[in-house]
Amino acid sequence: MRTDARVPVTQLARDVQLSPAPVSRRIARLEQEGVIRGYVTVIDDRAAGDLHAFVEIRLTGDTETGDLEEQLRQMAEVEHFFTVAGDPDVLVRLRVHDVDHLQRVVNTIRRTRKVTGTKTMIVMYDWSRSEDVGVG
Repeated sequence: MRTDARVPVTQLARDVQLSPAPVSRRIARLEQEGVIRGYVTVIDDRAAGDLHAFVEIRLTGDTETGDLEEQLRQMAEVEHFFTVAGDPDVLVRLRVHDVDHLQRVVNTIRRTRKVTGTKTMIVMYDWSRSEDVGVG
């Protein structure tokens, strides 16, 4: 199930040599306990025409990282938010439609008045170990 969330319960039951009813109950329990937090679709962003970029962010001296985090959570383009040791203070991964969209998003981040500087890096190619398993 970790590699293919679309596997029918009947197939899982055969794989673990149980009947479908206890397998369904176990799945429901794992969902309820938060072990299974959701089901996702893995999309090839390059094929979809999207662009990924990382933005390094340096905060003003009186800004807490949590203050910026609250604002960036409201931006759909921000996929990951990391606080890091050293320089910069924050690293975000963005998914945008094109370079113009990227510029608008970075400008929005700069206008928060919590930022002293940014550095943007466009992702040319990427792979993920978690996406290699069971996909394809």
